[in-house]
Amino acid sequence: MVTSAAPILAPTPLPSRPRRVLIATDTYPPDVNGTSYFTHRLACGLVGRDNEVHVICGSDEGPARTESLDGVTVHRLRSAPLLVHPTMRVSLPTRLDRLVEDLAPDVLHVQGHFVVGRAAIAAARRGGVPVIATNHFMPDNLFQFAHVPGPLRDRVGRLAWRDLNRIFSRVDRVTTPTRIAAGLLTERGFTRSVEAVSCGIDLARFHPHAEPRAWARKAFDLPDRDTVLFVGRLDEEKRLEDLVRALPYILNETDAQIALVGTGGQRAALERLANRIGVGDRVIFLGFVPDETIPQVYAAADVFAMPSIAELQSIATLEAMATGLPVVAADAMALPHLVRPGENGHLFTPGDVRELSRHLTGLLRSPQTRVSMGAVSRAIALTHDHQASLARFEAIYQEVAR
Repeated sequence: MVTSAAPILAPTPLPSRPRRVLIATDTYPPDVNGTSYFTHRLACGLVGRDNEVHVICGSDEGPARTESLDGVTVHRLRSAPLLVHPTMRVSLPTRLDRLVEDLAPDVLHVQGHFVVGRAAIAAARRGGVPVIATNHFMPDNLFQFAHVPGPLRDRVGRLAWRDLNRIFSRVDRVTTPTRIAAGLLTERGFTRSVEAVSCGIDLARFHPHAEPRAWARKAFDLPDRDTVLFVGRLDEEKRLEDLVRALPYILNETDAQIALVGTGGQRAALERLANRIGVGDRVIFLGFVPDETIPQVYAAADVFAMPSIAELQSIATLEAMATGLPVVAADAMALPHLVRPGENGHLFTPGDVRELSRHLTGLLRSPQTRVSMGAVSRAIALTHDHQASLARFEAIYQEVAR
């Protein structure tokens, strides 16, 4: 009698699922600011790399709700108007244990240490979920909105840094956009290691344009003359009064205008300043420009200016560089990380309007210099591909999950 052995069946592979990332943030679109835009690009970029992504943030309307946007599941918490800011809202304090338990994320990635960030960190710690935190915060960003008097700002700033250090000391890994920003955290008393991971930009969207600048200017109703561009919030720490005050000196040498893209609490004051010093017709406020149209704004400019003193990286400056623009920026915080003086632009001492005007005038009067410096800007921007940043964040998620 011949018998045969039962066939050996291969083990059924265990079902797998994509990595589940939970992002917690106090600001998310439709909020208009750098952290909001970065967090949205991070979430969508991770989805594009086959991760399952959930975002916890405040509701833009008040009541809580959950919705799917761009492949991201967004859990909006109940919120209330922020009394010190005309457009922002603040999430009401709440425990997030149930939501974290239901989602069972592989990792939590927080974008700040305020209401949503600290609640999510607390819930993740209780639930055994690994946590990484990315810092976008500087106290300077809040002084205007909180109406902190000048004499108290140093003390309030120290307290704010102490609070951040206390919250972030509970996470597994901390990142920030630049080495300079990482060094700032260390200087302010944070004792853990901090890794610099660029915010990154979409180099396919932001690139030099072949069509004449006159075409792009026409799309925004800008007169066809040499244009200095700023993109960002029109708020106190951006120091846009320096840029406006530089314009009369520039006009003594060449025909030019300033285009300001963005909204903020300083617009009325800037309009009054421009009119008072006789350049009201040369400072053009374009207001809010939708994100999908922003690349065309850069195409309308000859030079990009960033006079801000509170940038941990400056996504707008990176976008301008990727478009092939030379940059004149304040020698403050992380902007020297992007601007190589004499190569892709110039740095100026914050508040030195004459120095700012000299650098801008020199570039506006030399098309050849703008082209050569713009090429270097583009080369620098190529080292900030957002796909590389996404890959690094994924590697960190894997490392903390082990």
